[in-house]
Amino acid sequence: MGIIVVAFAAGILACQLGAALPSPLEMGSALGVGLLLGVLAWRLSARGVVRGLLLAMAGAAIGWSYAGWRAELRLADALPGELEGRDVQMTGVIASLPQDFERGLRFVFAVEESAAPVPRRISLAWYKGYRDDELHSLPEIHAGERWQLTVRLKRPHGNVNPHGFDYEGWLLQQGIRATGSVRPAETNRRVDAFVPGLMNGVERLREGLRARFQAALPDAPYAGVLVALAVGDQRAIPPALWKVFATTGISHLVAISGLHVTMVAALFAAGVGAIWRRTPALALRWPAQQAAVTAGFIAALGYCLLAGWGVPAQRTLYMLGCVALAIGLRRETAPGRVLAVALGVVLVIDPWAVLAAGFWLSFGAVALLFLVSSGRLGQDGRILGALRAQWAITLGLLPALLLLFQQFSVVSPLANAIAIPLVSFVVTPLALAYAVFPLQMFADLAHGAFALTMVPVRWLADLPWAAWQQAAPPPALAVLAALGCLWALLPRGTPARWVGLVPLVPLLLWSPARPAPGEAKVAVLDVGQGLAVHVQTAGHDLIFDTGPAFSADANSGERILLPYLRALGVRRLDTLVVTHQDNDHAGGAEAVLTGLPVGEVRSSLPPNHPARVIAGPRDVPCAAGQGWDWDGVRFRVLHPAEASDAVPKKTNDIACVLQVEAGGRKLLLTSDIEAVSEAALLARDADALASDVVVVPHHGSRTSSTAAFVAATRPRWAIFPVGYLNRFRHPNGEVWARWAASGAGMLRTDAGGAILFTLGEPEPQPVGARALAPRYWHGR
Repeated sequence: MGIIVVAFAAGILACQLGAALPSPLEMGSALGVGLLLGVLAWRLSARGVVRGLLLAMAGAAIGWSYAGWRAELRLADALPGELEGRDVQMTGVIASLPQDFERGLRFVFAVEESAAPVPRRISLAWYKGYRDDELHSLPEIHAGERWQLTVRLKRPHGNVNPHGFDYEGWLLQQGIRATGSVRPAETNRRVDAFVPGLMNGVERLREGLRARFQAALPDAPYAGVLVALAVGDQRAIPPALWKVFATTGISHLVAISGLHVTMVAALFAAGVGAIWRRTPALALRWPAQQAAVTAGFIAALGYCLLAGWGVPAQRTLYMLGCVALAIGLRRETAPGRVLAVALGVVLVIDPWAVLAAGFWLSFGAVALLFLVSSGRLGQDGRILGALRAQWAITLGLLPALLLLFQQFSVVSPLANAIAIPLVSFVVTPLALAYAVFPLQMFADLAHGAFALTMVPVRWLADLPWAAWQQAAPPPALAVLAALGCLWALLPRGTPARWVGLVPLVPLLLWSPARPAPGEAKVAVLDVGQGLAVHVQTAGHDLIFDTGPAFSADANSGERILLPYLRALGVRRLDTLVVTHQDNDHAGGAEAVLTGLPVGEVRSSLPPNHPARVIAGPRDVPCAAGQGWDWDGVRFRVLHPAEASDAVPKKTNDIACVLQVEAGGRKLLLTSDIEAVSEAALLARDADALASDVVVVPHHGSRTSSTAAFVAATRPRWAIFPVGYLNRFRHPNGEVWARWAASGAGMLRTDAGGAILFTLGEPEPQPVGARALAPRYWHGR
């Protein structure tokens, strides 16, 4: 069974990583071949290498075809292109917990009726009004309600950057096939206060419990953690606290982990078993052991539903179900077979689970625990067994953590030794007790216990060496190191176990190649409607603008630039250029300045801007004539004419313009300059503007890219940093045509993702991140 399930998972993974889905003929052929190989393996009586190989090939072929079939079904539930940006009236049910954000509410909407063909599940944002009249007010909404709404939709779209989060893939996994917003309309109304149904009832219950915790602990710093432990809603945990959890390696404890589900099941099983054994009428009808495990499984099922049905919870539930079934049938079941059943069930239900980091970490951790607890003579004591388990998880998951997150916690063993007992056996039971019995005492005790837990955890997080960070390693190197770790964890007596640690050395020392002297690698990052550019030379790094701030707690510096730079192994920025104070260019500046050491900041920001305040003496106002050389690459500031702290009527007029030259090839970074600034540049030195690559001014706005400016730059490539279906309708059609008429190759970040190229000899050949790592759901 283990061979079949692992091969089935490998086939699913191969399909999910594909650039295109297999055709119906290919899927049918693979399924037929897989079934044929399975029959041949079944007919072989001997358990040899040939039989194992046939089973593996059968499992992989069936998994590949199954994933392709499920993907075709899900992708068929699509929003027609002609409906993008149009208002559509529909009726449906609030199918998730409504989530507050700075400008309104966000929720999943299950469509029941619609005036036009739309997907069955969509994600909607209902924004607070721009005016004070009733039409634009935000009503109170709850899970399970039926509403009639007028919405404006778009197909799934996300930013695509190297090593970045794939939002489109996540939406596909969640079954959400369109996103959009509720439009102000008099016809928007609540139709029914509650629509009966199991999941609607579960979501309403989760919402009620969340509100209960929020009311009991309105200003408590860890209230969001208790909500996460009780109902699986992690969005109330602030980003700063997530950083502490990641640094100390205890993030898994504030999710609904397998340990929590197992604890709930064990408590219920023990309670029911004790009652059953003491009640002769019950014990004579059904053995107490079977009744206990059945009660434990039902309790675990309820907790998993309440907690949001994550992969770790599912994995534990299916394992408990397998154990309960084996006990009910009076059969012994090997731990490996239990894990294989859980893996198979998860993938049959959700073949996109392989795209989630939690899938690999969850199943990997349990497999490591099984590995270190089997094949050994004698029994370890509790302390020695716990130390062995913690060592196995720390070492075994290290390659996966570096591949997925580019870091691992050095203090994780100590932090988990402190946090696991307290969170699992004190905080979580108290939080669940308050969910069942709303006594303020339980909420206060749970919060106090977690606050006590965080005292040593925060101390560990503040240590300068608490976490190891490095560049994202190649997958092949991570797989090799993972195999080595498995060898090192085998039982004593295995020959040369220490050799398994050798592949960790190149993994921990991995660093990607930097440009050669005289060259520069450039990435025009996909930050939506904004601008952020990374320029890297042989020994230096520069960021030109930092993209937008999405809300008070989220910005492109934190979500896009810092993860991107960390994955490249960039530990220090030599120069940060913040061209002007518009949000779409300066929104991530504070996050970058606090997240990385920065040598100097060049900007046209006002004196009181937070980025200039943080920069302090490192701040240098932009002015034409400034320049410097790095590793044979020349940087020149072309605009504004002179540095000034005076704030103009339009901040675009003082935006910094930077030209980069390497190997005789030039890149022009124009920020948000408009016609007035373009005329000033032309008047000062029109010939200096000629460049091989131009990042088009002001995202292709009609107020910029004059004919004279386009003619003077004469680019081979024109790059438009724009957001998908942005409200400004950038790029302007006439501006696009003007650049196209110049003979330039046309690229845009909303279509291609981040645009990457090398500046130098030979001529630069920009390419989009979507083309470098295509996935079948991109561009659908």
